[in-house]
Amino acid sequence: MTPTAHHYRYTDLHAAGEPVRIVTDGAPPLAGDTLLEKRRDAMTRHDRVRRHLMLEPRGHADMYGVWPTAADHPDCALAVLFMHNEGYSTMCGHATVALGRWVIDTGLVTPTPPVTHFNLQCPCGPVAVRVETPADGPIGAVSFDSVPVFAGPLAQTLTLPGHGAVSVDIAYGGAYYAVVPARRLGLDLADSPTESLVQAGRGIIQAGRAQLTIRHPDAADLGFLYGCIITDGRLPGESPASRNLCIFGGGQVDRSATGSGIAARLALGHRQGRIGPGQAWDVAGLSGVAFRGVIREVDADGHLIVTITGTGHYSGSGRFEVEADDPLPDGFEVPARLADPGG
Repeated sequence: MTPTAHHYRYTDLHAAGEPVRIVTDGAPPLAGDTLLEKRRDAMTRHDRVRRHLMLEPRGHADMYGVWPTAADHPDCALAVLFMHNEGYSTMCGHATVALGRWVIDTGLVTPTPPVTHFNLQCPCGPVAVRVETPADGPIGAVSFDSVPVFAGPLAQTLTLPGHGAVSVDIAYGGAYYAVVPARRLGLDLADSPTESLVQAGRGIIQAGRAQLTIRHPDAADLGFLYGCIITDGRLPGESPASRNLCIFGGGQVDRSATGSGIAARLALGHRQGRIGPGQAWDVAGLSGVAFRGVIREVDADGHLIVTITGTGHYSGSGRFEVEADDPLPDGFEVPARLADPGG
C-alpha cells in the first residue's frame, strides 16, 4: 500500500447552492497572535492545505472552504479562514450562514432556544451570528451582522478589452467589490449567456486590480479588489428583490448572491439615498435562492451594519488522502490552454 503523505477530514455544506467545505481534521496549527497573522502564515507556509482541498482532483475551480482556528478575539467562539481557488477571502457571507448551523450541530456553541447567539471572528473582524434553534425542531435560518461596510470610490472608469470604458462603483462589504449593472457592459443578466457575463466579470476584476488603487482605512491586508458583482439593474428601495452574478478570487463564480456582496450593494444603495435602515432586500444569485439583506444601523461616519439571513444545508462529509507518490501532490487547475507535451 502506498503511504499517505497527507490526510484530511471534512464536512461539506452549501448555502443557496454555493459550496462550503469545512476542514475538521488534518490541517496544521497556524502561527500568529492575530487572525490576520494566521492568514499570512497559511498563505506563506501552509498553502498546500488550500490547494489539496480546493483544487482538483479533490475540489474544483469553484470550490469554497473554511479553515477553523482558535479565536484571538475574547468575545468570539471560533475564528475562521476562508479559502478558494486563488487564495484567502477576508469575509464570506454564505460560509458564515453555513457555519452558523455547523457550529450548533457540532456542539461548539450550546443552543439557547429559540435563538442562539455567538460571535464569529473573520479576517475582516468579528461578526454577530444568530441561529434559529427551536427547542422541538430543526435548526432554521442563520443571520449575521456585518462588520462596518461602506461605499466608495464611486464612478470609477475602467478600460476593459471588448467593452471600452466602463464605469463601476466600488463598495466594501467585508471585501471590496466592483458593482456594475449588466446593461453597462452591453449585456442582460437574464438573457445574455452566462459565460459572457462571467468573462466580463473576470475582465473587470483584472482591469480593476491593474488600474485602481484600493486602500482599506484600517488594515492593509483588506485593501484589494476581491470581486465583481454584475447586477440586473434593480436598485434597493425601488424593488423588493434583485438578482446578481458574483465573480471573485481567480475568476471563481458564486452560485449564491454573495452575502458580503449584498452588504456592499446595500452600502451603495444607502450612499445613493435609495434605502434606509429596516428595509429588507432579497437578492438571489445563479441558484435562484435568495439571501435577505437589511440595513441594521448607520454610524456617524456613514458606515453601515447590515444583517444577512439565509439557510445552510449539508451535502456530505468524508476523508481525503494525498498519497506520497501522487503525481499531482498540490492539486491542479484546469489550464486555459493545453501545452504541447513535446515542447
